[in-house]
Amino acid sequence: MATDTSSTDLASERTDLAEDRTEWAEDRTIMANERTFAGWMRTGLAAVGIGLGFNALFGKLEPPWLPKAIATLFMIIGIFIFWVAQRNGCAVQDRLNSHQATPVKPINMQIISGLMASGAIALIVAIWTMNFDR
Repeated sequence: MATDTSSTDLASERTDLAEDRTEWAEDRTIMANERTFAGWMRTGLAAVGIGLGFNALFGKLEPPWLPKAIATLFMIIGIFIFWVAQRNGCAVQDRLNSHQATPVKPINMQIISGLMASGAIALIVAIWTMNFDR
């Protein structure tokens, strides 16, 4: 009879350990999602920076709209990256349950990417409205 209780306790302990490992894995996945989101935001900022740098370095190209158009293209790519990053990051956060980790709220991901996109749009407007004497 003691053997049956012992095997039941062992099975229960194994189940508890398996549940703990699953919870830890889910928390690690949440943190990996946040790192991935941050990486994509950096990539979007790099695209915006390339556009701004291109316009600054090659602003005297002829016709005058060409450097602005190329810079705008890179900034639009950055905006697209911000949008995709928040969409995918929020989708993953919504599917997972945190246990001990404190995840970034999806609304915060949306706010961050929205602010970054707004900044890129402001740069596009500034590039097209700046008037330099040639």
